[in-house]
Amino acid sequence: MATTADFRNGMCIELEGQYYFIVEFLHVKPGKGPAFVRTKLKHVTTGRVIDKTFNSGVKIDEVRIERRPYQYLYKDDMGYNFMNTETFEQVSIPEEQIDGVKFLKEGDSVEVQVHAESETILTAEMPAHVVLEVTYTEPGLKGDTATNTLKPATVETGAEVRVPLFIETGEKIKVDTRTGVYVERAK
Repeated sequence: MATTADFRNGMCIELEGQYYFIVEFLHVKPGKGPAFVRTKLKHVTTGRVIDKTFNSGVKIDEVRIERRPYQYLYKDDMGYNFMNTETFEQVSIPEEQIDGVKFLKEGDSVEVQVHAESETILTAEMPAHVVLEVTYTEPGLKGDTATNTLKPATVETGAEVRVPLFIETGEKIKVDTRTGVYVERAK
């Protein structure tokens, strides 16, 4: 059991039978009336963010979460199959529980969040940036660099990313998995 004084960003709590991560919180002490805590909570499986206010000192069920490294193996009709890199145990995770799934390729490492007591898999997080090869893009026009224009490019996972005009087919680019935005050419 934890109280509102124990709140911190990233903490996982159980509220009405659902699991939430605390995105941000603010202790408020008005001049008149009791203190309270305003929070933004992100639902673990759906990703929906809600605002919730707690009275100061309220007891909350804290959920212990473990982060474990897993490696992506393949996709089948059950979902995406991963292997724990420490125990070599294989698990299947549904697409909805993986952040940035459209940039996932075989052999990639992800961090899986597991409920410590029940061993239930909550989410799988991709690294913030991945390097992918451009499989197709229209050729850019020489000298057309005066404007910051972007063109569509298909990467090796099949996802489409907007890239600058100078990027050619076969080049490797770095992509932000959270937003799907081109970052830079890969070295």
